[in-house]
Amino acid sequence: MNGCKLHARRSGSRTAAAAAITALALLTGLPIATPPAAAQHSGFDYRLAPHRIADGVYVLIGSTEDFSPANGGNIVNTGFIVGSEGVIVVDSGPSLRYGEQLRQAIAAITPLPVVLVINTHHHPDHVLGNQAFPPATLAALPATRSALETEGEALLENMYRLTGEWMRGTATVLPERKLEAGPLDIGGRKLELFMLSGHTPADLALLDVATGTLFAGDIVFWNRAPTTPHANIAHWLQALERLERIPFRQLVPGHGPVATDTTPIAQTRNYLAWLERTLHEGAEQGLDMTEMLEQEVPARFGTLDGAAAEFRRSVIHLYPAAERAALQGR
Repeated sequence: MNGCKLHARRSGSRTAAAAAITALALLTGLPIATPPAAAQHSGFDYRLAPHRIADGVYVLIGSTEDFSPANGGNIVNTGFIVGSEGVIVVDSGPSLRYGEQLRQAIAAITPLPVVLVINTHHHPDHVLGNQAFPPATLAALPATRSALETEGEALLENMYRLTGEWMRGTATVLPERKLEAGPLDIGGRKLELFMLSGHTPADLALLDVATGTLFAGDIVFWNRAPTTPHANIAHWLQALERLERIPFRQLVPGHGPVATDTTPIAQTRNYLAWLERTLHEGAEQGLDMTEMLEQEVPARFGTLDGAAAEFRRSVIHLYPAAERAALQGR
């Protein structure tokens, strides 16, 4: 390691890393792809367009697709909050290019400096823009930093494979500042931080107190099937209950449009409860993984983007544990 950077494009490590990348891709649900020949957007422009959703609060809504060279990895919602003294960024995006373009988008709105960049969790679409920001501004829960330190190189290499030249120059940069649950006053803005888990072992949500805007990270998916590479569904359902008790005025999910009520929370909960029940029942019936992969997603969830693919990935991620639990209960 060189300081806090994990350089994943070193030519000497590519062959040695191939098997690990393949295994991690199966674990994380990131599809395995060969390097694309070229990106489909001239100039690698993400066309970032911040939308003002409250006083000083802006969001940038990504697509709800899988990673591809067509979208450059922009399948994530990021945001920023402009205070009287500085700007707080919520997730830095999937690449160095995205991070740089996010900084430009912020500068077009305010001359104030970025004083904090929050990584809500360690998945690559939320953290690989870190490199574009001053290291001292990067912040996350300690377990998020640990996960990124452990998995960052393989995740980054797979993003290169999935989106190609969009990732040129990108390295994984670890957050220096440790965050904890509770109030945080920074940049002339009051925040409330919530330490959760379920989507990953460490998930951070934050509330902008002045506007009641809740950035839920990937604890909440809206009109998109949740991804489960590091999921603990029981913990995730508990986190959703906690978010539902927060008196927010609007909610920014990790993926999907902004909402003004708890409908996205309910949708995420209903999907996860169905998924957990389906895996449990399959294991109790003695179905093997091939039989589970053949199960169909109910019509009520079939309209969620990525539903069929994410169900299959979830079976690969989670079914072995369900089988073990079923055997231990007999």
